[in-house]
Amino acid sequence: MKTNSIREYRNLLPYFKPYGARYAWGFFFLLLVDAAQILVPQCIKRAVDMIAQASRPGAAAFSARPVYGLALQALALGVVISGGRFLWRYFIHGSSRRIEAEMRERMFSHLTSLSYDYYQRSKVGDLMARTTNDLGAVRNAIGMGLVALIDGTMMAAAILAVMFVENPGTAFRAVLPLPVITVTLVFFGRTLGKLFGRVQEIYSNMSDTVQETFAGIRVVKSFVKEWWFAKKFADTNEDYRKANMELIKVFGAFFPFVLLLSGITTLIVLWVGGGKVISGEMTPGDLAAFFSYLNMLVWPVLGAGFAVNALQRGAASLARITQVLTCQPSIQNPADPESPDPTHDPAIEVRHLSFRYPADDPPGTPVLHDVTMSIPRGAVFGIFGKTGSGKTTLLKTFMRMIDPPDGTVLVGSVDVRRADLAKLRGQFGVVPQDSYLFSDSIRNNIAYAAPNASDKESPETLLRQAVETASLDTDIAQMGAQWDTVVGERGLTLSGGQKQRVSIARALLGGPEILVLDDSLSAVDMETERRILTRLLELRRGRTTIIVSHRVETMRRADLVAVLEAGRLAEYGPPEELLAQEGFLAAAAKLQDGTPSRASGEQE
Repeated sequence: MKTNSIREYRNLLPYFKPYGARYAWGFFFLLLVDAAQILVPQCIKRAVDMIAQASRPGAAAFSARPVYGLALQALALGVVISGGRFLWRYFIHGSSRRIEAEMRERMFSHLTSLSYDYYQRSKVGDLMARTTNDLGAVRNAIGMGLVALIDGTMMAAAILAVMFVENPGTAFRAVLPLPVITVTLVFFGRTLGKLFGRVQEIYSNMSDTVQETFAGIRVVKSFVKEWWFAKKFADTNEDYRKANMELIKVFGAFFPFVLLLSGITTLIVLWVGGGKVISGEMTPGDLAAFFSYLNMLVWPVLGAGFAVNALQRGAASLARITQVLTCQPSIQNPADPESPDPTHDPAIEVRHLSFRYPADDPPGTPVLHDVTMSIPRGAVFGIFGKTGSGKTTLLKTFMRMIDPPDGTVLVGSVDVRRADLAKLRGQFGVVPQDSYLFSDSIRNNIAYAAPNASDKESPETLLRQAVETASLDTDIAQMGAQWDTVVGERGLTLSGGQKQRVSIARALLGGPEILVLDDSLSAVDMETERRILTRLLELRRGRTTIIVSHRVETMRRADLVAVLEAGRLAEYGPPEELLAQEGFLAAAAKLQDGTPSRASGEQE
């Protein structure tokens, strides 16, 4: 990936526009500081000449008053320099921080808008690195990097102009090493761009290793593989160190080289200028001013190196950020979206649906093949099948988490490809098999579906009703902080069954028109499942409920059952009729008879 092109900064122009005035004021005060700094050596020059003149034989008595006046002028210039520095930092650095914040917000918002398949291709650690480390590099580039570039350019031009005006011959000899520095900067910038890109990529890999290790800490510890992940991190960390050392070697060689050339210019001025002072062609004040300007000229040269450093790093990071921001969701709202009718019967229709993941499966092996079914409004609909039979894929087409072919899936009489995404998904409440909880209290994890719900309003609130329906009330009462118990990241402190029941309560609180339980009772015992389903189906009478399960006993509660085998609809109808036949559901019932937990441990 090419990440060293300064042209990447064109992507920042929309962000700069609102802050154009602030940057303009910042550069005004920056140039004011430069002008004040240029005048300081002139005060030194005049003071030295006054002292030198007074020290000559036969000179008039020395009066310190003019020197005091020059000192006051220098002091006033110092006040201007201090105030100007504060103001340019306030305007420029303040603007760069605001742009960074806006970019971070935009990037986060954009990432949440991307489709499900994007996160199957991308690593979380890499995305975290782009939203933190890379954005910091961009902010540094459009802050201090830009300052170093403009300040260095203007200061160098002004200093050289003054030196050539005052003594062209000495100035010409003093700047002879500058072309060498310019050539070095060009080579330096190209090399840095490549090295910065590599450093950022390795940092992303290291961040991803950390994220994966901590997210899967239970698995790591259960297999006693701490040593393996420690070694993996150590290897990545070593790669990061080596990449940074390569960068430091190149970058570190530049500054000593610049200081060497600066020392050479000082020797040139001392040799040429000293001779001219002796011959009377220059005054001691002129030589003192020349030395001051040479010392000031070191910053523009070093600043050029800093600017190249910051701008190349920023360009490398900006390319990685732009790569994310230019990625479009694979599933987008249609140009003229339609609103599904929540009162339409049937609630969901599937018409000759065939589906194959474009990248994951070889051609000719569809996950779903010619599936046709109808889910009546208000019905309890069961989906049964072996692991890998296509149950979860079928559910994803209902909410358009993946795109089915046109006209194959209709929700509320509207083709999901033409439905308004927010309204379509707003009709569903999904309880996935792998329950995800936030690092927050149980109250907030449940109330996430309906933030305005509160258990303090009355004993019969929706929140308490959802918790009781999910058979979670007893568990909460036994916890130390009860409703305010913090569950830890991903619900780390809860059992699998408790996490599933928190997810069920959360989905119920939202009051969805269509509730989907995707094998979400697999971690609870049969008695708890019976109690939950009895309460849940009673509460949701008149609204559609879809239950995916490996338990035949659960399927008995459904009005209709669809049995999937290898992506095909093998059986479809009331559970009583299917159990009376010699099909897959009946065979599974015989296997589970007397040993209800045998199939329940499977997960899709």
